[in-house]
Order: sequence, then C-alpha cells, then structure tokens
Amino acid sequence: MDQSEAPVLEALRDFRRQRFTPFTPPGHKQGRGAARSTVDALGADVFGSDILAISGLDDRTSSHEVLARAQQLMAEAVDAEHAFFSTCGSSLSVKSAMLSVAGPHEELIVGRDAHKSVVSGLILSGIRPIWVEPQWDAQRHLAHPPAPESVAAAFAEHPDVRGALITSPTPYGTCADLAAHADACHRYGRPLIVDEAWGAHLPFHDRLPTWAMDAGADVCVTSVHKMGAGLEQGSVFHLRGDLIDPAVLSSRADLLGTTSPSVLIYAGLDGWRRQMVQDGTRLLGDALDLARDVRARLSDLDGVHLAGAEFVGPGRAADLDPLQIVLDISTLGVLGYRAADWIYANHRVSMHLADHRRISAQLTFADDESTAERLLTAVRDVVEHADQLRGGQRVEVPDPGGLRLAQAMLPRDAFFARTEQISAKQAVGRVSAEMITPYPPGIPAILPGERITEPVVRYLRTGVDAGMVCPDAVDSTVESVRVVATDEEA
Repeated sequence: MDQSEAPVLEALRDFRRQRFTPFTPPGHKQGRGAARSTVDALGADVFGSDILAISGLDDRTSSHEVLARAQQLMAEAVDAEHAFFSTCGSSLSVKSAMLSVAGPHEELIVGRDAHKSVVSGLILSGIRPIWVEPQWDAQRHLAHPPAPESVAAAFAEHPDVRGALITSPTPYGTCADLAAHADACHRYGRPLIVDEAWGAHLPFHDRLPTWAMDAGADVCVTSVHKMGAGLEQGSVFHLRGDLIDPAVLSSRADLLGTTSPSVLIYAGLDGWRRQMVQDGTRLLGDALDLARDVRARLSDLDGVHLAGAEFVGPGRAADLDPLQIVLDISTLGVLGYRAADWIYANHRVSMHLADHRRISAQLTFADDESTAERLLTAVRDVVEHADQLRGGQRVEVPDPGGLRLAQAMLPRDAFFARTEQISAKQAVGRVSAEMITPYPPGIPAILPGERITEPVVRYLRTGVDAGMVCPDAVDSTVESVRVVATDEEA
C-alpha cells in the first residue's frame, strides 16, 4: 500500500472543499449554530471537521472504504494483520479484546497490575479472572509486570483458561518479557492480549523496547493519544495470527463502541500513522537523544534519583522505555504528590505521575530543548525548596503480601450485588462492591469481589491524606467504602 496516503484526512479535506450542506448531525452544522464564544475558544476548524463518518467522511454505503483503507494502512505500517480504530480510547479497545477471547464465567489470566479498564471489562463480561502477581520491588515500592513463569504456572493450574492479558509497558515505563509470555500462551494454544496503551510509539524505532506484535502477541491495544500524536481517546488495537477471529474481535468492538464515532479522532490516528512511517525514525531518535540528555542533567541534582537500571533485571522488568523519566525524590523527604502540586502551581508544568515518593515526566517527539529546560527548572526548584515542601502524611505502604486481597466473589457479582456504604474501619473483612483506584496510574488497590484488609485500608487512607486521588470510589476520601450486603455475600 502507499503509506503516503491518509484516507481519512484526504476525505475530510474533500468534504470541506466541496462545501457539502448536511441535513444530518452534528447539529452545529460545521459551527454555524455554535455560540461565537464557543467557536472562539475551540477554533472554527474543529467544528468544520466535525462531521459524520457515514454520509460525511464517506457516502451512505461507505463505498469509498475510507476507514477500512486507513485501518489497512495502519496494520501494514506496524506489521500487523488487522488494525481497528477506536474513538473511545484503549479503555474500549482492551474490553473488546477481552470479550473476543473469553465469555461469562470463562477464565482469563490477568496480571493484578491491570488498569481499571480491564477490571471494568471483567465486570461487564462476567469473566472469571485468574490473577497473576506483578513482580514487586519491596525496596522501592513499585510493581513490575508479572513474570512469564507465573503465567505458565497459571496455565498449568487452570487448563480451561481461555488466554492471558499482560500490561506492558507500565505507566512507569517498565516492560514485560512479552516473547516469553507469548510462548507460554501458545504452548497451550491460547492467545496473548497485551495492554500496550503506553507503547504506541514502540514499532517505529529500534532503540525502543520490542513491541507486542513483534514479540508474538495475538492482540495488542495501543493508545495513540498517550505516546503518539493522536487526539485524546484515539486508540488502535492490532491483531495477528489465527487464535482470534478478526470478525469476532470486530463484533465485540461494535458491541461496546459508539455509533457516533469522532471523525476528528479518526483523522488524528490516520495522520499520525503517516507521520511515523515517513519520519518516525528521525523524530523518535531525536526524542531519545533528548531524553538521554535530560536524564544526564537530572542525575546531577542532589536528592533526586533517576530510575533506570535498577528497574531491569531478574525479578523485575525485562526492559525500560527511556522516554519515561521517573524521579525518586524520597531522599529529599518530599512526597511526590506535594512536589507535583508545587511544580504545577509555580511553573505551570504538569507532571505525568506522582506517588508517595516519585514524580515522572513523559517525553515524546513533540518535546524539544525548550520544554526540557522547563522540566529541569521545575525539578531544580523542588530541590531548592525541599525544606519548605517536607512534611505531610506518611503513606503506609504494605509489603506485597499485605497488598494482595483474596477474591471472594466474581467482580461482576460483587459490583451488581445489593450493597451498603459503611465506614472504612467497619469495611475490614467485608467484600468490596467497588473499585478504589489511586489515579494516576489507574491500577485498582481494591476490586469488586475482593475481601478488604486493614493494611490496604490504612494504605489508602494515609495515601488520600498525603495527596493521593481515588476518583472512582463512591467516597473519594475513603473514609467509607461500598461493600456487598452481608446476606448477598453469604
């Protein structure tokens, strides 16, 4: 195929050039009906390009196959057999992949470091998760992807399991040994799903970690809006091999997806693919060089530890994305939450992640020396004001055994059970009916169906007091928790 084409962008340009008059949604009619103040804030071009996919981007029967050709180009660009665009983010894409592998009450191996969107998929589908533990760095209080041996052991113990789902890279940039995971799955004739939301850029430079399709995964979910140049909610999921029927995967996506997809998001995906094919090696190479320079300069700051080599090795990650700049500031005695807030308020710089001891910044090919200098200035300022920033609630992080909760009910059964809201202290020993997720990175500490323990409650409560955000909890302060009613639990 001609990778210089961009079917969505070209069709959108033609629609605007030919001055169609739509008597269809969207009701703003290319912005003519939108308030002037709204157009001024968003830009007239946003409204001009906000059209229907059918009877807009393409005709009533999609005879020009605009979207189909754009997806075929994407698949070819990354050496997949099929690519599917999603305008609902990887949260939809990963659910579609899960539902194409397993159904209600069937088993799926899932890393317990999975994103909350995976747990939502378990709730919607009624799939029974077979949890495998991440590799926990007790010294640094950080989870790395599960070991392939853990997945292989889960297959041996659960011969009816339908497949496995692994998250790689993590939001901290640590990567699993996906080739070994794929081998473990394929020995049993089962597919491997990889939630590679943070890895859309990986196929386009050989100095980056191996991406899932090249490692032998069957389905790979990528968020182009994270490390690529797509618009928010722009996601692509890729398929290779014969363990999953592409028609089944497409039908699951159709079941969950919107019937009013955003052409703007499609256009962003299409344009990014062409950009990466034409210039990705140079752009990402420049970004990697910039990251190396930023890392070297940050390493010189007293009290700031730049995470790197210690994240990789036996019992930890298999690789690391160098574009994720993870800074451990625990030696300064400053909470990551407080440092991130200081940087935001005083430097107008938004950090990627903040936890009880770290802050992180993601670099992409959009960054340059000017943005890097703003980051460096902000981090230097934290070091200089460490005396002022110290203090606050210490987060009581349990050891790995204390973080692990027993699954007493299926996530779906607990979520839809009759519930009651009780104090966090009373909730100890009860079965949770909700997700409680420190966000970012969005990995639930408590899942529906898990039996709540005192160490995890203490972790969340001290975390919230320190600055942790748990937006999905019914009570975001975690002073109370939604649990399954006692008779339902019985």
